Amino acid sequence: MTRVAFTLIGGKTWTGGFNYLRNLLQVLAQHEGRRLTPVLFVGASMTGTDIEALAAIPGVEFVRTPLLDASRRGRSLLQAIAWGKDMAVAELFRHHRIDAVFENAQFFGWRLGLPAIAWIPDFQHRELPHMFTWQGRWKREIGFIAQVIGRRFVMLSSEDARVACERYYPSTRSRTQVVHFAVPPGAAMEQDAARRIANEYALPERFFFMPNQFWKHKNHALVVEALAILRERGERVVVAASGMQSDPRDPEHFPCLQAQVERLGVQGEMRFLGLIPYPHLAALMQSCTALLNPSLFEGWSTTVEEARAIGTPMLLSDLAVHREQMGADASYFDRYSALALADAMQGFPVLSAPQRVAAASLARQQAEARVCRFGSEFADLVEAIVRART
Repeated sequence: MTRVAFTLIGGKTWTGGFNYLRNLLQVLAQHEGRRLTPVLFVGASMTGTDIEALAAIPGVEFVRTPLLDASRRGRSLLQAIAWGKDMAVAELFRHHRIDAVFENAQFFGWRLGLPAIAWIPDFQHRELPHMFTWQGRWKREIGFIAQVIGRRFVMLSSEDARVACERYYPSTRSRTQVVHFAVPPGAAMEQDAARRIANEYALPERFFFMPNQFWKHKNHALVVEALAILRERGERVVVAASGMQSDPRDPEHFPCLQAQVERLGVQGEMRFLGLIPYPHLAALMQSCTALLNPSLFEGWSTTVEEARAIGTPMLLSDLAVHREQMGADASYFDRYSALALADAMQGFPVLSAPQRVAAASLARQQAEARVCRFGSEFADLVEAIVRART
């Protein structure tokens, strides 16, 4: 049995990272329990319902340690770079009989003594540098360079990201691997029950759902422009946008977005829902006309994957990674054209109730197969790097 060390990913400013980790641990525990034992290490000071949810996943060993407290993070990185490893963490891994380490935005050193996989979700700081502060861009870049020089095996979530990785960091060629993540469909919900939750938010029968963080690259501003175009045509199309209403890289982004909505007079069309409970998010995804993702950049979209798992129709920006993820099973528009988005929303077909039921049934079957493949591919990669080390 191969024992794999994990540390926390994401947090309040990046819920997608946390959800990725939770989903990965659940998939491994459920489908690869005979091959891998996930061991999750968290700081001793970390508390909350999210941490408790991770600790409760059957088949996952849970270790609290002050060595991973946020207050020690800078010291750990300094040791990893200056001495080649964080000696205390290396000893901790040895004590827990760890065979391989899964890293993300945390580098334990090039002399760690264990095979390590660096998961790099995307290269947004290279593709959209203007979306970052100078300090933020270089903080990411230094972390990536450390993992590249540290001879990590790099795991990517898409072929699009792999191409970017090998273009920006040529020395990673021959040690990159794409593992497309997948999500289970979750418990089925009756359509009437999903519609009742949509009614709680006063949403019409026809609406588009955009469950993205309010980060500038998510391209909410284009949606507001498109809604204004539709309003001028006499078309009232509603977009419900959920998510944390802040951008850590640009605190003025959400207030500017609100001002744009008021200036263009589309307060009734652009609905800001804020953070909503996950069961409500699933219900809105099931009852909407289509999931809308106008993003200027993605690594492998979690919201797209969640919609895919339950058969929700999708209207997506024309990113290469969106086409890689969905192929012909989605509609696309020019991510820089509000007119193109307005046309796409206005002409988007509405599925009948029987069509939605049939699509959901097929999607759930396909999602289960993708989830099994996700777990298997990850386990294969871990076993391969462990064998190569011995």
